[in-house]
Amino acid sequence: MPSINLYLHIHQPFRFRKYTAFDIGNNSDYWNDKNLSSKNNNERIFKKVAKKSYHPTFDLLEKNLKKFPKFKFSLSITGVWLDQAEKWDPSLIEQLKRIVNTGRVEIVAETYYHSLTFFHNRQEFELQVSKHRAKIKQIFGIEPKVFRNTELAYNDELAKWAEDFGFAGILAEGWDKILGWRSPNNVYQPAGCRKIKLLLKNYRLSDDIAFRFSDRGWKEWPLDVKKYQSWLTTSTANGPLINLFMDFETFGEHQWESSGIFDFLNGLIASWLKNPLNDFVTVFDATKIKPVDKISMKKTVTWADSERDLTAWDGNSMQKRAATELYALYPKVLNTNDADLLEDFRRLTTSDHFYYMCTKYWNDGDVHAYFSAYDSPYDASLYFTNIIRDLEFRCSNRKAPASSHPQI
Repeated sequence: MPSINLYLHIHQPFRFRKYTAFDIGNNSDYWNDKNLSSKNNNERIFKKVAKKSYHPTFDLLEKNLKKFPKFKFSLSITGVWLDQAEKWDPSLIEQLKRIVNTGRVEIVAETYYHSLTFFHNRQEFELQVSKHRAKIKQIFGIEPKVFRNTELAYNDELAKWAEDFGFAGILAEGWDKILGWRSPNNVYQPAGCRKIKLLLKNYRLSDDIAFRFSDRGWKEWPLDVKKYQSWLTTSTANGPLINLFMDFETFGEHQWESSGIFDFLNGLIASWLKNPLNDFVTVFDATKIKPVDKISMKKTVTWADSERDLTAWDGNSMQKRAATELYALYPKVLNTNDADLLEDFRRLTTSDHFYYMCTKYWNDGDVHAYFSAYDSPYDASLYFTNIIRDLEFRCSNRKAPASSHPQI
């Protein structure tokens, strides 16, 4: 039975303000830009995206859940997004609860702060995953069974960790250099694991929607439901499971309403389910499918940029220095027993901050610039470095016994 495995990722970072050298030691409020029109005012950005994307997309998905009993999908929701929604638009949380309570919407586990801490500090990584699981349990009353790392950053070591941590499945990019002749439309088992299942994004079909849908220079523009469904049907000859993984903000923010993206999604759900042999599954449903082969990814693969590696976040000296200096502070931050300081540290681990420092060119560089709240990568690096200096100052002025760490 051909199945669409639709997975959408919901995230908004807490962006730090333009933090100058004069603020160091004098003002430790990194996140609240008082100018509501500022590019990095978190409240303004969240409310703007809520209006353009979150509300209309949730409405569309909820209507289709009511209309089609076979419609299912999966979401991953960062803790920092949930924090902002609770603060600035709690109606989103209430709608999410209704959607999840249908029993046909699954929530995927991840790091609370959308961080890449797995590659820097394993203790903090596990604490962030545990904090996220606790938040999901608190709000929705469920425990996630499948894991996705930030930006689908994946390797064999992560898969083994996820299996040992008790997850039934893990998500990754279905990158050609790894798959070779194999198809992302099958379930696999990670190398070195016995139980956990590996679900691979069909990046071509996913990116046709997420990146190319409104591109008038694309030879397939305009993309309509009939054409896209023919591609889906053709793709199932290589395997029955079509993993469509993309950002939630694809709908309304990255692809504007005027592009027809909402009509497309609405039409696709209805058209796909017209065939009684077709269905939708959640990521956990997909883990029940028998794997066809083992896959090894010794080197880390992500879903970002043309290289599909970590260079979007650690590809230049600014990014490397920022990460080194931040994680070097971790023991000192814990030793202060200061919950506010720890929260600031953890917000700084959010991968977006390092993404803004990227200096790539051409198409990848355009994407980085589009998402950045700063005038240049160098400005992002400067403000981040200034905040690190203030964190150091705060650590030196607050010390507590190491036995009383506020770890979560």
